[in-house]
Amino acid sequence: MQFAKHLRDGVRKGEITCSIRIWHSPRVREGGLYRMEDGHVRVDSIRRIALADVTGELARRSGFKGVIDLLKTARHGTGSNVYLIEFTYLPPA
Repeated sequence: MQFAKHLRDGVRKGEITCSIRIWHSPRVREGGLYRMEDGHVRVDSIRRIALADVTGELARRSGFKGVIDLLKTARHGTGSNVYLIEFTYLPPA
């Protein structure tokens, strides 16, 4: 999984543990390990949600100031399915 540069420190510190992605279809799988700089992100769960389910609280948990800020980043592609991804950062061994 890729994260915007300004989010990476929060992911490493464990302050950001979820992400909203708008894709055609899932690009990660539950239980999958994805390299992030010096560690890995393990996807704990992925589920499809409605755009209306993206709240200010969820946006802040994802490292954004609010829903509009989050959607500016999440809507960079042509997909229309909204996914909530819960993950854990695993530092290098």
